[in-house]
Amino acid sequence: MTSSERELRADCSQCFGLCCVVPAFSASVDFAIDKPARTPCPNLAANSLCSVHTRLPELGFRGCTVYDCFGAGQRVSQETFDGVDWRSESAPEMFDVFPVMRDLHELLWYVTESVRLLPSGALRASLRAEGERLDGLGSGAPAEVASVDVDALRAEVNPLLQQASSVLRTSARADGSDMRGADLFGADLRRRDLRGASLRGALMVAADLRGVDLAGADVTGADLRDADLRGADLTGTLYLLQSQLDSARGDSSTQLPTDRRAPVRWA
Repeated sequence: MTSSERELRADCSQCFGLCCVVPAFSASVDFAIDKPARTPCPNLAANSLCSVHTRLPELGFRGCTVYDCFGAGQRVSQETFDGVDWRSESAPEMFDVFPVMRDLHELLWYVTESVRLLPSGALRASLRAEGERLDGLGSGAPAEVASVDVDALRAEVNPLLQQASSVLRTSARADGSDMRGADLFGADLRRRDLRGASLRGALMVAADLRGVDLAGADVTGADLRDADLRGADLTGTLYLLQSQLDSARGDSSTQLPTDRRAPVRWA
C-alpha cells in the first residue's frame, strides 16, 4: 500500500478503542472525569466502541469530539498487531506504538493532502517521496515503530509543508494575512478578509466567523472550538480537519468541502 492509498481517517469499527484507553485526561471543561493513561474509559463498551458517542458534549466530554487518530487506531489494531487487541499480553507494546503511530499519521495526512492539492512539480514530488518514507516507517515491527522520532521528522518535513501552504494560498490570496499563532479568542472576524491567510496554530476559540470566506486560508492546527461558522464558506479552506468542524458551531448555511460533513449537532 502506498501513502496515497493509506486510510488516514479513523475507522472505529476496525480499532479496539485505543484512543479510549491509551491517553490520559483530567477533569476539566473538556473532560468530565479523570482518567489515567493506559486505562479504559468507563464509557468504552465491550465492543470497543464509545457507548456515549452521540452525547459526548452534553455529558462533558467535548475533548473527545476533537480527537482524531488519522487512521492510526485501525492500523495498529489490524496491521501492526494483526487483530490482537490490548486486552491480551500485547497491551504494553500496543500502548507504546499507538501514540507514535498517531503522530506519524497526522504528519502523513498533511503531506498527503499537500500532494493532492499541489500542481505537478518538484515540491509535489518531494512531498510524495516524504509520504512514502513516513508510511514505510509505520510498517515496521512494534519496537521499530515505537522508536520513531516523530519530532525530528516534523522538523524535516515542515519546511516543505510551509512551502506548499505558500503556493496554495497564493492563488486565493487577497491580502494574504500572516496570522500564524495569533490570539483571536472570541474575536469578531466578520469584516476581516481572510482569503489566503495563514492561520496556522491560531487560537480561534469562540471567534465570530459568520459569513467569512476562508478560501485558501491555511487552518493547520487552528483551534476552532466554539467558533461560529454559520454562513462561512470553507469550500476552499486548506488543511481543514473534520475534528475542527466537530468542535465548532455551524448550520445548514455553512459551506463545506465535499469530503467533509456537517456535525449532526449543527442541525
